[in-house]
Amino acid sequence: METSQEIEKQKQYIEKVKEANKGKNLKYYILTMGCQLNENDSEKLCGMIEEMGYAKTEQYQEADLVLFNTCCVRENAEDKLFGKLGELKRVKEQKGTIIAIGGCMMQEKHITDKIHESYPYTDIIFGTHTLHKFPEDLYKTIQSKTKMQDVLDIDGEVYEGLPIKRTSNIKASVTIMYGCNNFCTYCIVPYVRGRERSRHPKDILEEVEQLAKEGYKEITLLGQNVNSYLIVEQWKEKNIDYQGINSFATLLRAINKIDGIERIRFVSPHPKDFTDDVIDAIAECEKVCKLVHLPLQSGSTNVLKRMNRKYTKEQYIELVDKMKSRIPNLTLSTDIIVGFAGETEEDFEDTLDVVKKVCFEQVYMFIYSRRVGTPGDKMPDQIPEEIKHERFNKLKELVESQIEENNQKYVGTIQKVLVEGPSKNNPELLTGRTDSNKVVIFEGPAELKDKIIDLKIVSEHMWYLKGEI
Repeated sequence: METSQEIEKQKQYIEKVKEANKGKNLKYYILTMGCQLNENDSEKLCGMIEEMGYAKTEQYQEADLVLFNTCCVRENAEDKLFGKLGELKRVKEQKGTIIAIGGCMMQEKHITDKIHESYPYTDIIFGTHTLHKFPEDLYKTIQSKTKMQDVLDIDGEVYEGLPIKRTSNIKASVTIMYGCNNFCTYCIVPYVRGRERSRHPKDILEEVEQLAKEGYKEITLLGQNVNSYLIVEQWKEKNIDYQGINSFATLLRAINKIDGIERIRFVSPHPKDFTDDVIDAIAECEKVCKLVHLPLQSGSTNVLKRMNRKYTKEQYIELVDKMKSRIPNLTLSTDIIVGFAGETEEDFEDTLDVVKKVCFEQVYMFIYSRRVGTPGDKMPDQIPEEIKHERFNKLKELVESQIEENNQKYVGTIQKVLVEGPSKNNPELLTGRTDSNKVVIFEGPAELKDKIIDLKIVSEHMWYLKGEI
């Protein structure tokens, strides 16, 4: 079946569920785990669910439909899921709540086997390639009270036209590609998200243009390996070229021309795909933010080789130097994994060395978590947990000292800040973010929300800056 026909079919199921729910005032609860791609998937699920007649609630105890959108990158996500499922048993018995679980974790057989065995009251299990079929799965569950498992082990298609319920009125994420071909040895993503599949440029541009019409100011382009967009053989074979867009660089330039959009971000790229044309596009496109996320994972060439990252410590630093020389006002963020199999003290010192040399604006630090089904899980010389934590704390200390130093350069400067609304910690103050993604807290009228304004930075406070109009 063509993807457009499949979407029409699901829209019919949306209407069927809506009719079945008519007049019942049903509520749904959704918990999203993991990355921004999962958050984007959840926005699509919310769009479908709300069209089916459910209203969102933040309390799972009062929900008629509970949905977990799962992540399998780290072990603590599994613990969280099983804990929540345990809590839901009594709610299920009292209300007959429909329990649905989707996302990456459902692509792992040992997880779905455990759910069937330990949490048999779960109603719907669906994977990363069958999200679009949720209306059909839900309808069949409502009508026949049967349990549904809808998981594909093959790479899914790219489905366009799903309803979407955005969580913000000013910032939106736009997925431009799915899957990953890199097979880093620590990572489960290629096994649960499949191989790289890029969306057609026309569909991406139409989505961004519509967001601009709706008043969105900032978009984030998403992909497991976002800067390998279109650099796959299937596009060359099909000879697909739309308005000259045939690479990630040309896509950035096309989106940069769209009126109304004022900021463009993207995550997560791979250092090996930071080609010169991408660097030039970032430098020359005024709307593309100059904070670039450049995952390091480890500063040791030996560890990087075991991770199958396809670059060395020296190549990474050389890339950073090239980007800094060609992109004015560049700031960098990164991901680092501490304690991968076989990491020696010398290897860890290499990581600290790169952090000292690059001086990242933000560092997302993770203690290595073994994932069943990855080569890293079977490697010898696994690092004891206490050593992992010691190294993590040492890295954290270095990073925080650099953040404090970096923050000083903002004090006294004028920064353009996208105002997001009241601060969560103090509703009497407003909060927003700079181009470099720094949080800024300031006093101002509520009508500044959703606007980009100039603020003078008057002080720094580690995790946020204080500003004045």
